[in-house]
Amino acid sequence: MAESIERFIKEREELNNIVLEKGGKTIKRFFNLDTNAYKDGAFPAKIKESLGLVASMVLRCDDCINYHLLQSRKEGVSDEEMDEIFSIALVVGGSIVIPHLRRAYAIWEELKTIQY
Repeated sequence: MAESIERFIKEREELNNIVLEKGGKTIKRFFNLDTNAYKDGAFPAKIKESLGLVASMVLRCDDCINYHLLQSRKEGVSDEEMDEIFSIALVVGGSIVIPHLRRAYAIWEELKTIQY
């Protein structure tokens, strides 16, 4: 199953390169803003990724969920912390989040098999 997250990482990188090559100033500035918003600040990056993941699950954006799961893993989020993140997303988003929750658990397990 590790190939699905690896495929996601590769495709995301390739598509981001196209966007950044072809996109104008506004698009590039937005990408820069997004990157910088998740860096350590008053809140550490780990917490910011958790916030991003909850929002992505509530908004039901699978690409965003996958990205924040990947970043959360890199930031050292534990299984126990991830369970709480998923719980908050489910409480805030309601039952419509369940299909995304299922996939998120599967991706989280897959990420444990990948070295960074």
